[in-house]
Amino acid sequence: MFTYVYELSSLADPLRHYTGITHDLQERLAKHNGNGVPSTRDGAPWQIEVALAFHDKSKATAFEKYLKSHSGRAFAARHF
Repeated sequence: MFTYVYELSSLADPLRHYTGITHDLQERLAKHNGNGVPSTRDGAPWQIEVALAFHDKSKATAFEKYLKSHSGRAFAARHF
């Protein structure tokens, strides 16, 4: 089973992004768009901008943590 690290972009506010981790991308996107995640409630609807699949959950968790850091946000802005 894969663990996905994903970045969403808000269709309501294109400057707003959200980074997360999940095992089921479509279910998680439905939760974000269905106001099931408090931190993304105001930006709905959302679309998946990029998703990366990892076999190793610990590597996925470390990459998500990096993307949420200052340098990780700069990396995402340049590459995603």
